[in-house]
Amino acid sequence: MPQNTAALWVFGYGSLIWNPGFTHVERVIAELPGYARSFCMRSVHHRGTADSPGLVLALDPHPGARCSGIAFGVAEDDADETLATLRERELISSAYLEKTLPLDLSDGRRVHAVTYVVDPQHVQYCGGLPLEEQARIIASAVGGRGPNRDYLFNTAAHLRELGLGDADLDWLAMRVAELD
Repeated sequence: MPQNTAALWVFGYGSLIWNPGFTHVERVIAELPGYARSFCMRSVHHRGTADSPGLVLALDPHPGARCSGIAFGVAEDDADETLATLRERELISSAYLEKTLPLDLSDGRRVHAVTYVVDPQHVQYCGGLPLEEQARIIASAVGGRGPNRDYLFNTAAHLRELGLGDADLDWLAMRVAELD
């Protein structure tokens, strides 16, 4: 079992998996109990606009659910800068809530990680959209960080590479490619 050199843990379940944007000393497959990953947040900045919102992944609380992703361990010297970077990126519209939640790491450890979950009371929350509607939105939306479809394709591909394929994301990637 690796020695835990991390002073801060961060859970990535979407774009953080393939574009963390911060220095880390550990990268471990992990599961977050009690939450499901879904395209349940309208994006008016990064993957859409106020006039034509896209969709981004968020963690929606669901009893009994488990979301797989990556736990990033950050050294003490980088912890403050990492948190500042993450807050600038993830809290741009206050639709995400920053929480510290328990993660089960694939090597048997349990850590508490900074995790960004959706605020179901926020105006950008849109849980429960049918997959076909999600596909149509994702196929056409573009925001400050590029086309919404690139976000979907990158996330689905990286999850598959890690052996963490997500059936809904795989279906959405196939459908969005058809709509393109």
